[in-house]
Amino acid sequence: MLQNPKILQTSCCVKLPSPKLPPILPPQLAQCCNFSRRELTILSNSSLLLLLSSNVVEPFIPKARAEESYPDTARNDQQEENKITSPNCSNTYVTKRAFLDISIDRQPVGRIVIGVYGEAAPAGATRFSGLVSGAAGISYRRKEFIKIMPNYVQHGGVRSFGVDAELAQKTGSNLAVERLINEWERESKCAGIKNLAGTVSLIVRDPLKPPPKMKLIARGGKLEIDEEQVGTDPNGTEFVIATKDSPELDASNLVIGRVLEGMEVVERLGQVKTVQENTSSPYFKVAKLIGDKRAVVAERGFNRPYSKVTVTNCGLME
Repeated sequence: MLQNPKILQTSCCVKLPSPKLPPILPPQLAQCCNFSRRELTILSNSSLLLLLSSNVVEPFIPKARAEESYPDTARNDQQEENKITSPNCSNTYVTKRAFLDISIDRQPVGRIVIGVYGEAAPAGATRFSGLVSGAAGISYRRKEFIKIMPNYVQHGGVRSFGVDAELAQKTGSNLAVERLINEWERESKCAGIKNLAGTVSLIVRDPLKPPPKMKLIARGGKLEIDEEQVGTDPNGTEFVIATKDSPELDASNLVIGRVLEGMEVVERLGQVKTVQENTSSPYFKVAKLIGDKRAVVAERGFNRPYSKVTVTNCGLME
């Protein structure tokens, strides 16, 4: 406490030691008048509070701006996620080279060199490379081309029954197509034709397979309705070499490589005479409609080569 409180008289306006007063101060405080020390202290404290409050409000402005930028950040995160999950449609880098020696009616016609896309389709490339090299216990060697179409030639692959199946079981090879179908679904998201002239692809599904039929069966002394599967699914070992652009194959085939050398050999295979297709015949249409097995057998023989087109030797190149 001051022993001798005195009123300080000033002949001019009071100049506060703090920064400039905010414009919200009452006008009477800016007038020339007499102030006590207590009044000066209160006035200084109130001015300090006003300055602090004005500084506290400012940090909220960047927060609001940051909140406005959140949608952009979320959009960027979504784009990065799409990049990870979306397929790399331009990743056609050749990681391995395979060869197929071809003969027609036991007469050698040349060699086909295939570049395998190990990064674009790793599961399909591993399947094809294992069958070419024989590492899976089974191989394309001495297996035939079973279909010659105007736009492509189709190899029969290996069988999922008999000797091939027994060898696959001994080596622990898996001929399932689940992983191949997953890669095919990812590849199908890419725009444009996948099976271009010269590409090599594995057949992973049958687009012509009819839907399952319902049939009545007896189980445990009771009659139940069950689905009857018509036709068999491919085992993922049959491969196709396109002689021309074949968009019809995009619905069933997984592209795993392309022909690097020997395209003239592929074109020669495409000129081999085949069984004429007769699907336009009214007799065939009626037999197909009523489910005549003779029509099914005849359909399997369409476009089969009269000559024996075989892979005499195959393997991986260094």
